[in-house]
Amino acid sequence: VEFKNLAIVAGALSVGIGFGLQNIVNNFVSGLILLFERPIRRGDWIVVGNTEGNVKSINIRSTEIQTFDRANVIVPNSELISSQVTNWVLHDSIGRVVLPVSVAYGSDTEQVKQILQDIAYDNPDVIRDSAYVPSPLILFRRFADNALDFELRCFIRNVENRLSVTSELNFAVDAAFRAAGIVIPFPQRDVHIVNSAPNDDTRQTPAADPPDEESSQL
Repeated sequence: VEFKNLAIVAGALSVGIGFGLQNIVNNFVSGLILLFERPIRRGDWIVVGNTEGNVKSINIRSTEIQTFDRANVIVPNSELISSQVTNWVLHDSIGRVVLPVSVAYGSDTEQVKQILQDIAYDNPDVIRDSAYVPSPLILFRRFADNALDFELRCFIRNVENRLSVTSELNFAVDAAFRAAGIVIPFPQRDVHIVNSAPNDDTRQTPAADPPDEESSQL
């Protein structure tokens, strides 16, 4: 047996095994980084690519995330290290809700502002008076094609409840606008139909009178 050939075979096997274990080693090292640096913790609400949910467990090779649909997504740890990760509750559970609202032209803008502000202050999940985050803010954004665009921006105590809080605010805005007679418009288009007169060339000319008998005899 020639040891030279064995060395060549062993070298080829080591290269193949090295390429095969590359992803595993990468995820293993990434898991150690996550455990030491702790950019995410169990119970955090994070967004990784198209996956958003609650961190259920952080393992050596992968991290388990539970989505809104209660589906468990296994994300390799290397993606959590190499890609952008949004951690909604890294330092605290406070998050912001942005609620776009449109009203018809001719509406009382000051009344709209007051209604939106009262709705925000009446919601128990909205932070009103705090030294750390601003109070609810009403913005008149733009004069749109069919409406006046406003925005209600407010911070809530638990960002995980932002969908339910947004739904409650939408219900309250709809009810308040109906009571105040403020119209929420929809896209409209005016169509004008013009009837054009027929061309002179298409008009029919009357037929010529038949010749008299005397003229025909001449």
